[in-house]
Amino acid sequence: MPKLTVEGAGTYDVPAGKRLVNALVDECGTDQLHACGGVARCTTCRVEFVAGAPARMTQAEKDVLAAKGITTPGLRLACQITCDADMTVRLVSRLAGSGRKDCGHRPADELQPPPQWT
Repeated sequence: MPKLTVEGAGTYDVPAGKRLVNALVDECGTDQLHACGGVARCTTCRVEFVAGAPARMTQAEKDVLAAKGITTPGLRLACQITCDADMTVRLVSRLAGSGRKDCGHRPADELQPPPQWT
């Protein structure tokens, strides 16, 4: 079972293969945003990797990061990542202070859109 460490919150066991965005809410109890429902359109689910960033990226993640001009190393979309190894993240986009009424509707259990790996 991979370990997910969230800076300032703790370290949690996460089921292997679970989407990071859902693990952040379910296992870690964070208020991580995911306004588009986890389909790689809005970038509200972005996190900053401190350690354990996955080497591969979906084409959808690559495209939306480029379209939004997000080039900061370590910033990734939690909706496009599965928990397959230990990782440490810093929350960047949270409900608290966002002015939104909620985090967004729950993303599906599987990656959306179906992943094309780069």
